[in-house]
Amino acid sequence: MNVNEQYQELLDAAFAAMQHAYAPYSRYHVGACVKTKDGTLIPGANIENASFGLTNCAERSAIFAAYSMGYRREDI
Repeated sequence: MNVNEQYQELLDAAFAAMQHAYAPYSRYHVGACVKTKDGTLIPGANIENASFGLTNCAERSAIFAAYSMGYRREDI
C-alpha cells in the first residue's frame, strides 16, 4: 500500500466517523481517525454538550478510544 492509499484509508475512516458525531448546537460534524503501529484504525467523532467544558473533539475521542482499548503512546 503506498502513502496516498494509507492517507486515503485514514480519511475514509474519519469521514465515516463523522456520521456518529453528536453536534446539536454547532451542527458541525467532525470525524478523526488514529492508526496504531499494528495497523488498527480507531475512529472518533465530536460530542457536544450544553456544558461547553464537557464537549469533546473528534481527535480527543479517537485518542481516548485508543487508550480505552489498551493502546499507549508507544503503540500509536
